[in-house]
Amino acid sequence: MQNLRLIKNRIKSAKNIAQITKAMELVSASKMKKAIAVAESGRLYAEKIREMVMILGSKVDRRSHPLLKKPSEVYGKRLVVLISTNKGLCGSLNSSLFRHMMHHYQNLSSHIWATVGLKGANFLTLSHVTIIADFSSTHSLSVKVPALAELVIQRFLDGKVDGVDLVYNDFQSVFKQQPRAKSILPLTIEGEGAEAKKISGTFLIEPNPEEVFRELLPSYIETQIRDALLEAEASEHAARMVAMRNATDNAKTFISELTLVYNKARQEKITNEIADLVTARSAIVQEG
Repeated sequence: MQNLRLIKNRIKSAKNIAQITKAMELVSASKMKKAIAVAESGRLYAEKIREMVMILGSKVDRRSHPLLKKPSEVYGKRLVVLISTNKGLCGSLNSSLFRHMMHHYQNLSSHIWATVGLKGANFLTLSHVTIIADFSSTHSLSVKVPALAELVIQRFLDGKVDGVDLVYNDFQSVFKQQPRAKSILPLTIEGEGAEAKKISGTFLIEPNPEEVFRELLPSYIETQIRDALLEAEASEHAARMVAMRNATDNAKTFISELTLVYNKARQEKITNEIADLVTARSAIVQEG
Protein backbone atom coordinates (compact mmCIF):
# COMPACT_ATOMS: atom_id res chain seq x y z
CA MET A 1 0.00 0.00 0.00
CA GLN A 2 1.32 3.41 -0.94
CA ASN A 3 2.07 6.07 1.66
CA LEU A 4 -0.99 8.35 1.83
CA ARG A 5 0.94 11.26 3.30
CA LEU A 6 3.52 11.10 0.52
CA ILE A 7 0.80 11.11 -2.15
CA LYS A 8 -0.99 13.98 -0.43
CA ASN A 9 2.25 16.02 -0.35
CA ARG A 10 2.80 15.37 -4.05
CA ILE A 11 -0.73 16.56 -4.82
CA LYS A 12 -0.12 19.72 -2.80
CA SER A 13 3.16 20.37 -4.63
CA ALA A 14 1.48 19.88 -8.03
CA LYS A 15 -1.29 22.33 -7.05
CA ASN A 16 1.33 24.92 -6.05
CA ILE A 17 3.11 24.45 -9.38
CA ALA A 18 -0.19 24.81 -11.26
CA GLN A 19 -0.88 28.10 -9.46
CA ILE A 20 2.59 29.44 -10.30
CA THR A 21 2.46 28.42 -13.97
CA LYS A 22 -1.05 29.86 -14.32
CA ALA A 23 0.14 33.18 -12.91
CA MET A 24 3.13 33.17 -15.26
CA GLU A 25 0.81 32.38 -18.18
CA LEU A 26 -1.35 35.41 -17.38
CA VAL A 27 1.68 37.70 -17.00
CA SER A 28 3.14 36.47 -20.32
CA ALA A 29 -0.23 36.92 -22.04
CA SER A 30 -0.37 40.54 -20.90
CA LYS A 31 3.22 41.21 -22.01
CA MET A 32 2.62 39.39 -25.29
CA LYS A 33 -0.31 41.66 -26.25
CA LYS A 34 1.80 44.75 -25.68
CA ALA A 35 4.81 43.27 -27.50
CA ILE A 36 2.72 42.24 -30.52
CA ALA A 37 1.21 45.73 -30.75
CA VAL A 38 4.68 47.33 -30.65
CA ALA A 39 6.09 44.81 -33.15
CA GLU A 40 3.23 45.44 -35.59
CA SER A 41 3.70 49.20 -35.40
CA GLY A 42 7.44 48.66 -35.83
CA ARG A 43 6.84 46.62 -38.98
CA LEU A 44 4.92 49.55 -40.45
CA TYR A 45 7.77 51.96 -39.78
CA ALA A 46 10.35 49.48 -41.10
CA GLU A 47 8.37 49.05 -44.31
CA LYS A 48 8.09 52.79 -44.89
CA ILE A 49 11.77 53.47 -44.30
CA ARG A 50 12.59 50.57 -46.63
CA GLU A 51 10.45 52.18 -49.32
CA MET A 52 12.33 55.45 -48.88
CA VAL A 53 15.68 53.67 -49.19
CA MET A 54 14.50 51.96 -52.37
CA ILE A 55 13.24 55.21 -53.90
CA LEU A 56 16.35 57.21 -53.03
CA GLY A 57 18.56 54.32 -54.12
CA SER A 58 17.21 54.69 -57.65
CA LYS A 59 18.26 58.36 -57.70
CA VAL A 60 21.86 58.13 -56.51
CA ASP A 61 25.13 56.46 -57.45
CA ARG A 62 25.10 53.56 -55.01
CA ARG A 63 28.71 52.65 -55.74
CA SER A 64 29.82 55.64 -53.67
CA HIS A 65 28.18 54.40 -50.46
CA PRO A 66 30.36 52.08 -48.35
CA LEU A 67 27.42 50.27 -46.71
CA LEU A 68 26.35 49.03 -50.15
CA LYS A 69 29.80 47.71 -51.08
CA LYS A 70 31.15 44.25 -50.50
CA PRO A 71 34.67 44.12 -49.00
CA SER A 72 37.48 44.20 -51.51
CA GLU A 73 38.84 41.00 -49.98
CA VAL A 74 36.71 37.97 -49.25
CA TYR A 75 37.36 36.62 -45.75
CA GLY A 76 34.49 34.12 -45.51
CA LYS A 77 33.82 35.60 -42.08
CA ARG A 78 30.61 37.29 -41.01
CA LEU A 79 29.52 39.20 -37.93
CA VAL A 80 26.42 37.42 -36.63
CA VAL A 81 24.12 38.99 -34.04
CA LEU A 82 22.32 36.23 -32.13
CA ILE A 83 19.08 37.42 -30.48
CA SER A 84 17.77 35.01 -27.84
CA THR A 85 16.09 35.33 -24.44
CA ASN A 86 17.50 36.25 -21.03
CA LYS A 87 15.31 33.69 -19.25
CA GLY A 88 14.08 30.18 -19.91
CA LEU A 89 10.63 28.61 -19.40
CA CYS A 90 9.65 29.38 -23.00
CA GLY A 91 9.48 25.88 -24.44
CA SER A 92 11.72 25.01 -27.37
CA LEU A 93 12.07 28.62 -28.55
CA ASN A 94 15.81 28.92 -27.89
CA SER A 95 16.74 25.33 -28.77
CA SER A 96 14.96 25.65 -32.14
CA LEU A 97 16.81 28.91 -32.77
CA PHE A 98 20.17 27.33 -31.94
CA ARG A 99 19.49 24.34 -34.21
CA HIS A 100 18.61 26.68 -37.06
CA MET A 101 21.75 28.73 -36.41
CA MET A 102 24.01 25.66 -36.41
CA HIS A 103 22.42 24.42 -39.63
CA HIS A 104 22.85 27.81 -41.30
CA TYR A 105 26.44 28.33 -40.07
CA GLN A 106 28.20 25.00 -40.36
CA ASN A 107 31.35 26.22 -38.58
CA LEU A 108 30.47 28.63 -35.78
CA SER A 109 34.09 29.44 -34.94
CA SER A 110 34.76 30.80 -38.44
CA HIS A 111 32.56 33.83 -37.70
CA ILE A 112 32.51 36.52 -35.02
CA TRP A 113 29.47 37.00 -32.83
CA ALA A 114 27.52 39.56 -30.86
CA THR A 115 24.70 38.49 -28.57
CA VAL A 116 21.45 39.85 -27.22
CA GLY A 117 20.13 37.47 -24.57
CA LEU A 118 21.89 35.43 -21.90
CA LYS A 119 20.75 32.08 -23.31
CA GLY A 120 22.48 32.74 -26.60
CA ALA A 121 25.57 34.16 -24.90
CA ASN A 122 25.90 31.05 -22.70
CA PHE A 123 25.41 28.74 -25.68
CA LEU A 124 28.11 30.47 -27.74
CA THR A 125 30.46 30.57 -24.77
CA LEU A 126 30.17 26.80 -24.43
CA SER A 127 30.76 26.52 -28.19
CA HIS A 128 34.11 28.35 -27.79
CA VAL A 129 33.46 31.06 -30.38
CA THR A 130 34.56 34.70 -30.44
CA ILE A 131 31.98 37.02 -28.87
CA ILE A 132 32.95 40.65 -29.40
CA ALA A 133 30.00 42.18 -27.52
CA ASP A 134 27.05 41.18 -25.38
CA PHE A 135 23.91 43.34 -25.18
CA SER A 136 21.99 41.05 -22.80
CA SER A 137 21.35 43.73 -20.18
CA THR A 138 17.84 44.88 -19.44
CA HIS A 139 18.42 48.31 -20.97
CA SER A 140 15.62 49.66 -23.15
CA LEU A 141 15.70 49.45 -26.94
CA SER A 142 16.42 53.19 -27.15
CA VAL A 143 19.81 52.49 -25.53
CA LYS A 144 20.53 49.05 -26.94
CA VAL A 145 19.71 49.56 -30.63
CA PRO A 146 21.94 52.58 -31.42
CA ALA A 147 24.93 50.97 -29.69
CA LEU A 148 24.43 47.69 -31.53
CA ALA A 149 23.91 49.46 -34.86
CA GLU A 150 27.08 51.48 -34.36
CA LEU A 151 29.02 48.31 -33.59
CA VAL A 152 27.91 46.37 -36.67
CA ILE A 153 28.33 49.34 -39.03
CA GLN A 154 31.84 50.05 -37.76
CA ARG A 155 32.90 46.41 -38.00
CA PHE A 156 31.62 46.24 -41.56
CA LEU A 157 33.29 49.49 -42.60
CA ASP A 158 36.59 48.21 -41.16
CA GLY A 159 36.45 45.61 -43.92
CA LYS A 160 37.27 42.61 -41.73
CA VAL A 161 33.95 40.82 -42.29
CA ASP A 162 32.06 40.01 -45.47
CA GLY A 163 28.71 40.99 -44.00
CA VAL A 164 26.45 41.23 -40.97
CA ASP A 165 23.58 38.87 -40.15
CA LEU A 166 20.79 38.82 -37.58
CA VAL A 167 19.63 35.48 -36.16
CA TYR A 168 16.35 35.71 -34.26
CA ASN A 169 12.85 34.31 -33.86
CA ASP A 170 10.36 35.88 -36.23
CA PHE A 171 6.88 36.19 -34.69
CA GLN A 172 4.24 34.75 -37.01
CA SER A 173 1.45 33.78 -34.61
CA VAL A 174 0.89 32.95 -30.96
CA PHE A 175 1.64 29.30 -31.70
CA LYS A 176 4.34 29.75 -34.35
CA GLN A 177 7.69 31.52 -34.05
CA GLN A 178 10.02 30.95 -36.98
CA PRO A 179 13.83 31.01 -36.51
CA ARG A 180 15.37 33.28 -39.12
CA ALA A 181 18.82 34.31 -40.34
CA LYS A 182 18.69 37.70 -42.06
CA SER A 183 21.52 39.55 -43.78
CA ILE A 184 21.54 43.33 -43.19
CA LEU A 185 25.00 44.26 -44.51
CA PRO A 186 26.04 44.86 -47.18
CA LEU A 187 22.75 46.48 -48.09
CA THR A 188 21.07 45.14 -51.19
CA ILE A 189 18.55 47.36 -52.92
CA GLU A 190 16.34 45.41 -55.28
CA GLY A 191 13.19 46.36 -57.05
CA GLU A 192 13.82 50.07 -56.64
CA GLY A 193 12.06 50.77 -59.92
CA ALA A 194 8.92 49.00 -58.75
CA GLU A 195 9.02 50.86 -55.44
CA ALA A 196 9.46 54.19 -57.17
CA LYS A 197 6.48 53.54 -59.44
CA LYS A 198 4.25 53.11 -56.40
CA ILE A 199 4.79 56.79 -55.53
CA SER A 200 3.22 59.23 -57.91
CA GLY A 201 3.97 62.92 -58.11
CA THR A 202 7.09 65.04 -57.90
CA PHE A 203 9.18 65.31 -54.72
CA LEU A 204 11.57 68.02 -53.73
CA ILE A 205 14.46 66.48 -51.79
CA GLU A 206 16.62 68.86 -49.80
CA PRO A 207 19.51 69.36 -49.71
CA ASN A 208 19.94 66.58 -52.33
CA PRO A 209 19.18 62.85 -52.75
CA GLU A 210 22.81 61.83 -52.17
CA GLU A 211 23.06 63.46 -48.75
CA VAL A 212 19.62 62.29 -47.62
CA PHE A 213 20.40 58.76 -48.75
CA ARG A 214 23.73 58.78 -46.91
CA GLU A 215 22.07 59.94 -43.67
CA LEU A 216 19.18 57.51 -44.07
CA LEU A 217 21.26 54.32 -44.40
CA PRO A 218 22.44 54.13 -40.73
CA SER A 219 18.84 54.75 -39.62
CA TYR A 220 17.75 51.95 -41.90
CA ILE A 221 20.22 49.58 -40.23
CA GLU A 222 18.94 50.65 -36.80
CA THR A 223 15.40 49.99 -37.95
CA GLN A 224 16.30 46.49 -39.13
CA ILE A 225 17.88 45.68 -35.76
CA ARG A 226 15.00 47.21 -33.77
CA ASP A 227 12.47 45.27 -35.84
CA ALA A 228 14.31 41.98 -35.18
CA LEU A 229 14.47 42.70 -31.43
CA LEU A 230 10.74 43.49 -31.31
CA GLU A 231 9.89 40.31 -33.23
CA ALA A 232 12.09 38.28 -30.87
CA GLU A 233 10.45 39.85 -27.81
CA ALA A 234 6.95 39.08 -29.07
CA SER A 235 8.05 35.52 -29.85
CA GLU A 236 9.46 35.09 -26.35
CA HIS A 237 6.28 36.15 -24.56
CA ALA A 238 4.08 34.06 -26.89
CA ALA A 239 6.25 30.96 -26.44
CA ARG A 240 6.36 31.41 -22.66
CA MET A 241 2.59 31.85 -22.46
CA VAL A 242 2.00 28.64 -24.40
CA ALA A 243 4.64 26.77 -22.41
CA MET A 244 3.13 27.87 -19.10
CA ARG A 245 -0.35 26.94 -20.31
CA ASN A 246 0.89 23.47 -21.23
CA ALA A 247 2.64 23.20 -17.86
CA THR A 248 -0.59 24.15 -16.06
CA ASP A 249 -2.58 21.59 -18.03
CA ASN A 250 0.03 18.91 -17.33
CA ALA A 251 -0.01 19.76 -13.61
CA LYS A 252 -3.80 19.48 -13.52
CA THR A 253 -3.64 16.11 -15.28
CA PHE A 254 -1.00 14.95 -12.82
CA ILE A 255 -3.16 16.12 -9.92
CA SER A 256 -6.12 14.11 -11.27
CA GLU A 257 -3.99 10.98 -11.62
CA LEU A 258 -2.53 11.39 -8.13
CA THR A 259 -5.98 12.01 -6.67
CA LEU A 260 -7.17 8.75 -8.22
CA VAL A 261 -4.17 6.93 -6.76
CA TYR A 262 -4.78 8.58 -3.38
CA ASN A 263 -8.45 7.55 -3.34
CA LYS A 264 -7.58 3.95 -4.28
CA ALA A 265 -4.90 3.79 -1.59
CA ARG A 266 -7.27 5.32 0.97
CA GLN A 267 -9.98 2.84 0.03
CA GLU A 268 -7.49 0.01 0.30
CA LYS A 269 -6.44 1.24 3.73
CA ILE A 270 -10.06 1.43 4.92
CA THR A 271 -10.76 -2.04 3.54
CA ASN A 272 -7.74 -3.45 5.34
CA GLU A 273 -8.78 -1.75 8.58
CA ILE A 274 -12.31 -3.20 8.31
CA ALA A 275 -10.85 -6.62 7.58
CA ASP A 276 -8.62 -6.31 10.65
CA LEU A 277 -11.64 -5.36 12.79
CA VAL A 278 -13.68 -8.29 11.49
CA THR A 279 -10.79 -10.67 12.07
CA ALA A 280 -10.26 -9.36 15.61
CA ARG A 281 -13.98 -9.61 16.40
CA SER A 282 -14.10 -13.16 15.07
CA ALA A 283 -11.12 -14.08 17.24
CA ILE A 284 -12.74 -12.57 20.33
CA VAL A 285 -16.00 -14.42 19.65
CA GLN A 286 -14.19 -17.73 19.24
CA GLU A 287 -12.25 -17.21 22.47
CA GLY A 288 -15.49 -16.36 24.33
